[in-house]
Amino acid sequence: MSIFPAKILLATDGSKDADLALSTAVDIAGCTNSELHVVTAAPGSPDPVYAAHESGFRYESYEEAMTAVKNDAQEILDEQVRKVEEAGGKVAEAHLMTGERRDQAIVHLADEIGAGLIVMGSRGLGGLRRALMGSVSDSVVRHAHCPVMVVRH
Repeated sequence: MSIFPAKILLATDGSKDADLALSTAVDIAGCTNSELHVVTAAPGSPDPVYAAHESGFRYESYEEAMTAVKNDAQEILDEQVRKVEEAGGKVAEAHLMTGERRDQAIVHLADEIGAGLIVMGSRGLGGLRRALMGSVSDSVVRHAHCPVMVVRH
């Protein structure tokens, strides 16, 4: 039995902090010969910005707004997979999660694939913003059944 994880789950949203987590996950996976999985979790429901526009509603229906959210998340996921490959890593599987909160989606997927480590970035929200908005990384750390590495600048 190895102390190194057999599977690493990189949770990414395409932010600058996620880029640092990406390079860290690629390095760890390469050094430990671990399988690297990448996940982008779309919001469970469209952000009001998706629906509202100065000239009225941007989308005709909730379904149309959800499709736009999923398409945006898929673009982020595809870009992150490309970046992993450019950094010399190999993605075992890319996962697009929808329909639940981001933190829950990450924890559920980690359990489902048997991840030994979750790597993710942290935006470093201040205390008030974190209290009002919640923190995906805080929640993943509290609920994951495996170690979580939160990468910050």
